[in-house]
Amino acid sequence: MAIIQSIQPVPLPNRLWSLFAALLCLFGLAGFAGVAHAGYAAIVIDPATGEVLNAVNADEQNYPASLTKMMTLYLTFQALQNGKLKVDQDLPVSSWAASRAPTKLGLRNGQTISVNDCILGMVTKSANDAASVIAESLGGSEGHFADMMTAQAALLGMSATHFANASGLPDPNNTSTARDMAKLAIALYRDFPQYAHYFSTEEFVFRGQLIRGHNNLMDRYPGMDGLKTGFTDASGFNLASTAVRDGRRLFAVVLGGRSASARDNLMARLLDDGFDHQVTPDTLVAQAGMPSRAHRVLAALSPIGTAEADETAPAHRRASRSCTAHRGKSCPRVAKSHSKSGTRLVHRKSKKVMLASSADNKD
Repeated sequence: MAIIQSIQPVPLPNRLWSLFAALLCLFGLAGFAGVAHAGYAAIVIDPATGEVLNAVNADEQNYPASLTKMMTLYLTFQALQNGKLKVDQDLPVSSWAASRAPTKLGLRNGQTISVNDCILGMVTKSANDAASVIAESLGGSEGHFADMMTAQAALLGMSATHFANASGLPDPNNTSTARDMAKLAIALYRDFPQYAHYFSTEEFVFRGQLIRGHNNLMDRYPGMDGLKTGFTDASGFNLASTAVRDGRRLFAVVLGGRSASARDNLMARLLDDGFDHQVTPDTLVAQAGMPSRAHRVLAALSPIGTAEADETAPAHRRASRSCTAHRGKSCPRVAKSHSKSGTRLVHRKSKKVMLASSADNKD
């Protein structure tokens, strides 16, 4: 299947571009301006064979939201591998990084934070301030780092992707597809297996505070051990996942979910069908998607500047933390961590507790 080539919009201030894009959408002319559709999309891939097991709108351009941080993490792991960064290295927090919109760790200008804690912050809470710290440390500025991200995307064959920032905060130039996001997810596990364990982290303690992740599906889907959630008003609820069953690993991406729970339920169904060598009906993918073009236009005009999933979404759209058995699968009990000191990885489902950075708050 051909990949849609990335189309670069004419540079305009973000707010003006959003208004312009919305007006074009209302008149049915969005295709002429290179505006991402922000519609529903899904894909499931078996990386062992390269076979696409399921694909719906997989090459339609969308807003990746915080799935963007997978590329920030890719470049972080690359820097760790080639020695440009060290896991326990402390990085400076600039005023730019500290000013990023939620979700965030609440870093302040002049502080430092370890590379390890930046990784954990991005994986769990999807911290935008941590993403900017990494971006400035590796790229000098977040703008230059975004260029590095786009260049790396091209090297990975993500031909329909353009990154505008390190976090996925709303920007009309930050676009990708479900197929490209799946390529990135597979590349993370293929190229950096030594760091893949980070993606199964669901909680960690940062400076005395328990930081919980947004990927609630890992609580109830057996075999799932990553990857990343994403949400903005314009993108809807996004999720990149990987799971193993009977020694077989699959990767899947859902974009444009109408709610966190709808997105999670669709992801579970896609993976179940993939493992069972069945095709998920397109109608089920559509039912989990954002409701209408009019809704998406209004979302594009929203003043909300958050870029992450469930915890920052309005209350009526948050995913329920209660567990519902899916296709005969039981719900595991969740073990809570009560640690108050140091930084620890807390893995549910009887996973080992791994020690991480124990650095104190540094001003």
